[in-house]
Amino acid sequence: MSLEPVRVPNGFNIVPPPGWDTIPLQGGTRDAIQRIVRKSVSQLPAGFPKDDVPKARLQLTKELKRTVRQARNSDGLTLYLPVERMHGMIIPASFVASEPLAAPTGKNIEAEAVLIDLARDAEDASLRQLDGTAAVRTLQKLPADPDKGVEVPSWRVQYTVPIPDSAPAQWLTFSFSTLVAPNMDAEFTETLVELFDAVMTTFRWSYA
Repeated sequence: MSLEPVRVPNGFNIVPPPGWDTIPLQGGTRDAIQRIVRKSVSQLPAGFPKDDVPKARLQLTKELKRTVRQARNSDGLTLYLPVERMHGMIIPASFVASEPLAAPTGKNIEAEAVLIDLARDAEDASLRQLDGTAAVRTLQKLPADPDKGVEVPSWRVQYTVPIPDSAPAQWLTFSFSTLVAPNMDAEFTETLVELFDAVMTTFRWSYA
């Protein structure tokens, strides 16, 4: 009797919310930024001064490049962010899928043990299922950090999920953050967090 070979996922799929777009961080980044800028400029209000369009395009490009740098500094693989206005505003939120984290070479680390440690150390943690794989969801409020250009606090939600049958053990992380601006009410922020949770229910492993 022969045993079937173990199949290890080589990727994943996620369905972003309507009005969101993706920026790959390891190739095709420039083209994605240009596409998003073109689309955003085409959606400017009818009365927007034509002389200010180049300035708006330049400012948006600058902000996108800064967001990309931050995502790359966190070992980001793919950046997801809103590109269409909601109630007249661009939502101050984004989430990043990071490159797989691997256990140190030579160490036999159980994937579930890492999840237990994460849940134990976090102030707000819960167990979730992502396409049949146990994952940990953590929630924390981060203070403002003017030195890094972050002038207001933010909420961060992170999902950590082990890659099934990976050897050595590997984990994927998905980190969502939204700014807590003075003019945003708590209910709206909670809605954005719930939106990210809903997105994560669309997570599926890829074996292609």
